[in-house]
Amino acid sequence: MVVCFPLNPLVITGTIVPHSNNILTILGIIFWALGMYLVVYPFIYFKIKGGVKKGKSYVHTEKIVTAGLYSIIRHVQYTGGIYSIFIATPLLYPHWLFVALGIPGIVLVYYGTKREDKFLIDKFGDDYVDYMNEVPAINIPLGIIRKNKRRKYQK
Repeated sequence: MVVCFPLNPLVITGTIVPHSNNILTILGIIFWALGMYLVVYPFIYFKIKGGVKKGKSYVHTEKIVTAGLYSIIRHVQYTGGIYSIFIATPLLYPHWLFVALGIPGIVLVYYGTKREDKFLIDKFGDDYVDYMNEVPAINIPLGIIRKNKRRKYQK
C-alpha cells in the first residue's frame, strides 16, 4: 500500500512527478477525498451505532452496524482504501508502476474483505450472513441499487 500511496518515496524524491492533466488531477483528488472519508467514517459511526463500550476501539462493536453507509456496502473502510490509494494514486501520478501495483493491491484488499466476512460470521452468526446477502462487500453502485429496492419493498 505504501508504494501506491500519493505520498510515496518515489513521488517525494521527484523520481515520479505529477502530471499536468487537470482532469486526471481533479479525479484523483476526488477519489482520494472520498476514500479518506470512507476510511475515517467507521471511527465515528461504529462508536455511535455499534455498541462499542467506553474506552474501547471502534473495532470492538457488539452489534452489526447496518445503517448509514453500511446499508450500501459492508466494508466501508476497505473500499476507502481502494479509492484513496489504488485508484487515486495512478490518477494523480499516471505511471505504469502505480497501475501495476494497484491492480494486485485491489485484489488483495478484496480478499481481505473475505477474511473479514469469515471473522464477522464467527462473531455474529446468521445475522451477519443475512446482512451479507442484502449488502455487497465493496460495490457501491450495486449497494445503492439494492438499498433502493429494499426501500420499495418496505413501502
